Amino acid sequence: MAELHTLTIAELSEMLSSGACTSVELVKDLLAVIDARDEKVGAYLTIDREAAMEQAHAADEARAAGKSGVLLGIPVAIKDLLNVKGQPCTCSSKILEGYTAPYDATVITRLRDAGAVLLGRVNMDEFAMGSSTENAALGKTSNPWNLEHVPGGSSGGSAACVSADEAIASLGSDTGGSIRQPASFCGCVGVKPTYGRVSRYGLTAFASSLDQIGPITKTVKDSALLLEAICGLDKMDSSSVDMEVPAFSAALGSDTSLAGMKLGLPKEYFVDGMDPEVEKAVRDAVEHCRSLGAEIVDVSLPNAKYAIAVYYIIATAEASANLARFDGIRYGMRLDGKDPAELYGRTRAAGFGPEVKRRIILGTYVLSSGYYDAYYLKAQKVRTLIRNDFSDAFKQCDAILAPVTPTAAYRKGEKTDDPLKMYLDDILTTPVNLAGNCALSLPCGFSGAGLPIGLQIIGDAFREETILRVGYAYEQTTDWHTRKPEL
Repeated sequence: MAELHTLTIAELSEMLSSGACTSVELVKDLLAVIDARDEKVGAYLTIDREAAMEQAHAADEARAAGKSGVLLGIPVAIKDLLNVKGQPCTCSSKILEGYTAPYDATVITRLRDAGAVLLGRVNMDEFAMGSSTENAALGKTSNPWNLEHVPGGSSGGSAACVSADEAIASLGSDTGGSIRQPASFCGCVGVKPTYGRVSRYGLTAFASSLDQIGPITKTVKDSALLLEAICGLDKMDSSSVDMEVPAFSAALGSDTSLAGMKLGLPKEYFVDGMDPEVEKAVRDAVEHCRSLGAEIVDVSLPNAKYAIAVYYIIATAEASANLARFDGIRYGMRLDGKDPAELYGRTRAAGFGPEVKRRIILGTYVLSSGYYDAYYLKAQKVRTLIRNDFSDAFKQCDAILAPVTPTAAYRKGEKTDDPLKMYLDDILTTPVNLAGNCALSLPCGFSGAGLPIGLQIIGDAFREETILRVGYAYEQTTDWHTRKPEL
């Protein structure tokens, strides 16, 4: 029983079904591991132990009464920007300290319906703005593989808790790479679904045309299982797409052959300044896919080089509008002033961190009179070109293979004084969000310093089955995903 926390959703689901363990035993084991490790890792912001145990007892009782389900009794950690009724939802920001969510996000409702145990809330960059989880006002999170290095961001807590076996799985959100990059840095599997595949209702918005909720797990199959549970039409989200949810996990099967598949390799993704260890690991992974029967074809994404500039115009513009609701009147922190303008100014000055303020200012600037056409409108036009590049590429291949990031996880503090340097971390992930496509990250090697390296598999819109199949074939014929950090 002592090793339950090391197992996967698929493994634990079988054990729970057979009676080899109970959900109560599993949750107790995880809580003990969190108590032993999380002071070092710092993944969790809050844990409602009593509620978690109540849910575990309820799951065991439901199973005893004949109910079944792959997620029944499985503990899942939640990124702290998803509303869970009765729990804090701080977005790791001082401005939301003391706020308690009055409702469940749709993905939370679906997890509850599946019988999952909501284990706790994990750390993130404030309002999901960052690539290292160093822009967190309420906690500090470390990479389990090296505590002096960052876990990535903004879903750093979501990836760190899974990597450290402090959760069986977690939910994160991906606006410009915020699931895939921390998954890569922490040696997990992370899936950014197609825009519209998963409801955003109850997700605290950063950039509404880019945000997507997705799973971070220990294996590709676990991501498929969790994705099945959270996908589907939601009338509470106007961007939610009415499509039947495929049986992602059943489609994986036992076949690890990639025969008949064409996988694209974009030259634009092997950028100048990329760490040679990262490039070698990814190119080795490409050759491994070739050995599994895939045909590797060269594709071009010529406008990808503009993605960072486009992303940081569109995302900040949308953030400027979305964060206007945090005014000190409706919820969260409130610092009074002699008039509403002073109240707003004092509250936001004290409540928002430096990176959030920076992005609000940038976004307000690009939307301002005289600059809208020069920046925002032009960025939207280039976004269309980026989407068209992907459409053209997918006429030649079934999926695209690429690095997730130019480097492995870097040391804490290495990029905090240079925001532009930090922004460039997203150079290989933002194009997917701008195009609205799906992508996953999975382990494909380690740096000389022992830090994980991720392979990115990019699919066309609503082709999650394809990227999961490629990822599963690669994963099942390698052992990178079986390695654990020493804590």
